[in-house]
Formats: sequence, C-alpha cells, structure tokens
Amino acid sequence: MPGKILEKYEHVPVTKEDLDWAELITLDLSLYEQPGGKEELVKQLDHAVRNVGFFYVKNFNISQDEVDQQFALGREFYGLPLEEKLKYHNQTDLESGEYNGYRPAGHRILGNGIRDNVQVYNIPKFDGYHRRQQPPVLANSIKEIEAFSRKCHDEVVVKLLRLFAILLELPDEDQLVKDHQYDVKGEDHLRYMHYAARSVEENEKVGDLYSPGHTDLGSITLLFRQPVCALQILNSQGKWKWVKPQDGTITINTCDALTALTGGLIKSSVHRVHAPPPDQAHVDRLGVLYFARPNNHVVLDPIANSPVLQRLGLTSNAFTELGQHLTTEQWVKVRQTQQQRKTREAKVTKDGKYNYEQKDLEIIPGLHATIHN
Repeated sequence: MPGKILEKYEHVPVTKEDLDWAELITLDLSLYEQPGGKEELVKQLDHAVRNVGFFYVKNFNISQDEVDQQFALGREFYGLPLEEKLKYHNQTDLESGEYNGYRPAGHRILGNGIRDNVQVYNIPKFDGYHRRQQPPVLANSIKEIEAFSRKCHDEVVVKLLRLFAILLELPDEDQLVKDHQYDVKGEDHLRYMHYAARSVEENEKVGDLYSPGHTDLGSITLLFRQPVCALQILNSQGKWKWVKPQDGTITINTCDALTALTGGLIKSSVHRVHAPPPDQAHVDRLGVLYFARPNNHVVLDPIANSPVLQRLGLTSNAFTELGQHLTTEQWVKVRQTQQQRKTREAKVTKDGKYNYEQKDLEIIPGLHATIHN
C-alpha cells in the first residue's frame, strides 16, 4: 500500500554565488544496458575513483517524485517535537557503535564551545536483521521507504559494483555484488540528515564548517540532489572545491571499505560540510542519503583475484599492515564507536584546522582516524 500522502516537498532556490566548483564526471546509467555501455562507463569512472572518489550519476530509474517523497518524510520527522524524536535515541547504544535511529544535534562540541548542528535519523536496510520501531510519521510509509531503499541498492549500488568489478578485471562481473547482497546481513542504511543554520559569529568560531574533512566508512555513499550548497571535496591537487547540485543526479562518493578491498586503488573520498554561501546561510539543510557497505561477514582484505591489483602490487591495506583481517561488522563497530566516543573539543584555528587529541582518534591500536584540514 502507498504511504501517507504528504505535502509536496519544495526545494529552496539554488545559490547565485560564484563558487569554486569541483569538476566531476557524470555517469549516464542509461548506457549501462547498451552494447559496450558498461565498458564506456568504466573508462569514465577510472580517473574519478583513482583520483577524487566523487562523481555524479544520472538516469538511475528513481523518479524525482520518489526522491522528493523521501525529502518530505525527512521534513515531517524533523518537524516533530524534540521529546518525540528522543524516543528513538539511545545514548548508550550510540556510544557502543549502534548508529541506527535518532541522533540529536549537539552530541559533540566541535570547538570553542560550539556544538554540532546536525540531527541524523538512520533507517537500516530491510534485510530482516535490524527490526526497529519507527515513529508513526515514518511507520505509516514504511513500505514506501523500503521500496526506495531497495531501489537505491538495485538501480545504483549494484550497477556501480559491476563497473568496479570490470575496472578490477575480476573474472566474475558479479563478484562485488555477491559481497553486497541486500537480503544478507549488513550495515547499509538510509539517512535523513538535518543541518540547522547557524549565525555568522558561531560559524566563525568553528572555521565556517559544519563538519571537518573526513571519509565515509563503507563502500559507496549516495547523496540525493538538494540545493543548499555545503558539500566540499578535497581534489587531487589538495584544494577544497564546492560540489554543485546538478539537476536529476545523485552525487556518489567511494569510501573506506572499498579502498581496503582494492588496496588503495579506489580512493576513499575526502569531503567536508562547509557553512552555506551567504545567500543560503539562513536556510536549514535537509539531506537524503544511502550508505552501502559490504555484507557483515566480508573480510576487508585486498581482493586477491584482481589482475589489476596484482600488477600494481596493491596486496595490502591499512588493516593487513597491522596484522588485522577485519570483517565489515568488526570495522563498522570499531569505527562507529570511535566516531561517537565522547571527546574533548578540538582546538580550532582561525583558518579552520581541527586538532584533536590522538587518543580521541584511535580506532584500533595503530590505526587512527584522520581529520583532513
């Protein structure tokens, strides 16, 4: 049955500011089923994933109405009173690495007494292993949410994984797909994310950043187009560039697990969330994202049967060099626990550099998270 009919989500106008935009490729997934189409897409993808880890996709068989319905659901959830949202938050669970459900804003002090301004609501994939009570505003549309979650996987994630398999010259085009099956236990999730606008004075105290430079921990992140500019990427020349909201696209970034599986060939993209430009600085920012990760049992060692990785000598990664052979489940647990750990606030310099105590960044002995300044 269809979910509750909500008032249509209206996107705010795009910025008119002249920003320093990143030059990113756009993969046209309508080529995917055409003769030679996958090979053509791989050629386009090769440079992006080796150097930046960011690109757009278009023609992905998810309608704008379907996307806007998810934005409307996010809007309805964040419109609830705080005490209602807090029913779906558990601080103890969060600090032990359980990230599904609600995380209120202000969970962390960024620096100079300024707390973070982001609310997060994560809905785990519908694989039968993550049963959770949802607030009525979402429960009323849960079948629709599941259909959207599965479309993110089937129409985008699966196709990209096949392109990566071709890039790696794997003998089976579905090898990576088999490690990312939707109905096998895993940590994929859909996210509604809300950044509240801050004052100029508050932004200045934290280097005009909502979130400092970081990488994501999974395989692929899907960010559905929304017009409040804030996302910036670190390009191959070490320069921060704004990511332009392109109509009819999803912004894709590759992440830590995929980097581990490819011995560093596929770059885990470095990105941050900047305060929006002046003509959007007063606007709250709502995002809809999908995070794809390998199934929980997958060991994050470099893929042994890739001729490309063998030729390049990419046979180790940050885990194996420490004698660790982490499964996805273990990696997500230790990384999420580190991310949600109560830390001292960073020392933030006037030019926006974040400096934390090393112990606050430790994931496992010998491996520390990196804050990209």
